Amino acid sequence: MPVIELHDLNHPGAAVFSRLTESQLRSRVDPEKGIFIAESPKVIRVALQAGYVPTALLCEKKHINGDAADIISQCGDIPVFTGERQLLAGLTGYTLTRGVLCAMRRPIPKSVSEICEGSHRIVVIDGVVDTTNIGAIFRSAAALGIDAVLLTRNSCDPLNRRAIRVSMGSVFLVPWTWLDDPLTSLHDFGFRTAAMALTSKSIPLDALVLKTISRLAIIMGTEGDGLPQETISAADYVVRIPMSHDVDSLNVAAAAAVAFWELRQLK
Repeated sequence: MPVIELHDLNHPGAAVFSRLTESQLRSRVDPEKGIFIAESPKVIRVALQAGYVPTALLCEKKHINGDAADIISQCGDIPVFTGERQLLAGLTGYTLTRGVLCAMRRPIPKSVSEICEGSHRIVVIDGVVDTTNIGAIFRSAAALGIDAVLLTRNSCDPLNRRAIRVSMGSVFLVPWTWLDDPLTSLHDFGFRTAAMALTSKSIPLDALVLKTISRLAIIMGTEGDGLPQETISAADYVVRIPMSHDVDSLNVAAAAAVAFWELRQLK
């Protein structure tokens, strides 16, 4: 475990923590070489326990024998970059959360069939671009019985640094992948689809018919415009959350948590 103390902001090995954009970290040209950044000891531990492979660590000097000691011991022979708090804040552009960052390899994406196999409740995230909402949806999915997550390509990357942080590492716990086929393709895996949307034909979230479905895909739409009309039209059910005080909708992350709890699979 080589410990490399940084004295300036230009050390080439530390570029992954400072100078690479999220797009460059994903490495669209060669996704198998992609990297993401996990932040804070708790989140890094979740990723390591889930089998994610670390490539480098960045931490404040005081954490090498403190909060990061067990993480360093698990990571094997990877470089550990360190320095004083002020220098690292200048390197990354912000004060480190709990003083530790870990660069990790992106896993090879699973297929939709792998994700759906054995699942009974999944969520389809359609066009949600806010990193905070993505992280919050994953956290609720992990806590409230969702077996897997599918995302359309116009949604935010779950391995975005902020999404990971907001999810508290839940993005490492719930299987997920990208959905490139039409939503109706989920019928091939035995799923019925429920689009969360306000229409004249929407049924309430607590409708009894929804409780009887063995395999259900809950479709959540964008923060502003909601789901596209073609998605709503193609869904088996269109579902609304009953509201009070003339409130017409909830934030997508809040709506997802309510829907996950109400539509959870009954044992």
